Amino acid sequence: MSQQIIEKINKLKDKHNAVILAHNYQPPEIQDIADFGGDSLGLSIKAAETDADVIVFCGVRFMAETAAILSPDKTILLPDEQAGCPMADMITADQLQQLKQKHPDALVVCYVNSSAEVKAESDYCCTSANAVEVVDSLPKDKQIIFVPDQHLGRFVIERTKRDLILWPGYCHVHVVITGEDIENAKARHPDAVVMAHPECTETVKALSDQLLSTGQMLRFVAQNRAKKFIIATEVGIIHTLKKQNPQAEFIFASENAICPNMKKISLEKLLWSLQDLQCTVTVPKDIRIKAKKALDRMVEILPAK
Repeated sequence: MSQQIIEKINKLKDKHNAVILAHNYQPPEIQDIADFGGDSLGLSIKAAETDADVIVFCGVRFMAETAAILSPDKTILLPDEQAGCPMADMITADQLQQLKQKHPDALVVCYVNSSAEVKAESDYCCTSANAVEVVDSLPKDKQIIFVPDQHLGRFVIERTKRDLILWPGYCHVHVVITGEDIENAKARHPDAVVMAHPECTETVKALSDQLLSTGQMLRFVAQNRAKKFIIATEVGIIHTLKKQNPQAEFIFASENAICPNMKKISLEKLLWSLQDLQCTVTVPKDIRIKAKKALDRMVEILPAK
């Protein structure tokens, strides 16, 4: 049955001049059928560079919104409209406006894992890969508001020694991973390299060997001679890690690190979305223009990683 669905999807891709993007946390079958895999911003940039008319973004809503911001003339599909991001929902544009009123001279750096409306209220966007560089490039005499992820924010504080105003948001998947999980995994696999995402708690980060975004993890493993890795991020990335590095062994730091929103998209939903070009994601022009400025300023500082 799945092979029949895949064949139908590929025919519809040709019919609609569509490309399929899949985030590193998507189910294996979605990652396998995608034209491009990667992290959220990298995929959106890739989408903007293609000549496709339709972008099927297999991820969560803020990712599809980012693609819509960068590719306003393309049709953006999110095969499950309920695939959201709890961390992105932890701050609204109104809440950010209120915080800005308390700190009127501060610059706002917004993690790309946020809504289009929040991006539109920000001065700069950043990714987990370049947050340190973005903040480090800003004037030393300026206060900086960093939203929404407090754990990524603390990682930036540690690396830049800047005093950031943090919003108390977090990724519910990454905070599930505990220091005890890392210690237990290291006890079972003392020769393994521990890689953790900066969205993890400070305890987990302190016990890890490498703090890396998903894209950086893929590159690090490909270039590293180690044969065993403990992975402290959402479990979906291990599918691609294994495909790209069949000689290496990958161990979950926690099997509970599963994002239910990232698993909502199935081959069937992908097919249904492409059949009628349904589940479209759009961003109002006024919000899109303001949000794009924050993204553009980030790219001006350094290319997305």
